[in-house]
Amino acid sequence: MSQPQKETAVPDDLGVYQTLGVAHPSRGRLFVPDLVVIPESAVVELEGSEAAPLTAAELVVDITSRSNASHDRLNKAAAYAEAKVPFYLLIDRFAPTGPAVTLYGEPEGDVYRVLVTVKFGEDIRLPAPFGLTVETSAFPFG
Repeated sequence: MSQPQKETAVPDDLGVYQTLGVAHPSRGRLFVPDLVVIPESAVVELEGSEAAPLTAAELVVDITSRSNASHDRLNKAAAYAEAKVPFYLLIDRFAPTGPAVTLYGEPEGDVYRVLVTVKFGEDIRLPAPFGLTVETSAFPFG
């Protein structure tokens, strides 16, 4: 498990972790998103190879690859919504309409609402509690 990387846009009680395993409560599955923002208390209590509870996550970020794009768009989005993760940020180089970043939110059942989608090169704003603008101009286009 990598060390948390504190960002000024993240509240003090949250940590930012790369490739932290998060366990889905009802699906009995382990997910390893590219980035997860989760209370540090949920991670500090872990021992050895345990996974943090997905239900504690505030934001999950996945970056698609050609081989996992469909899985990230459909399966992971449904699982994260079902676990009531407030926000899912998908950085999708292989989106059908061209490279895009989509912020999902307002989970209901296993479905998210699309809050905003931008093309690579456009900025995307993450709402509270983050209040962060992500500049996508340096993202690779293909």
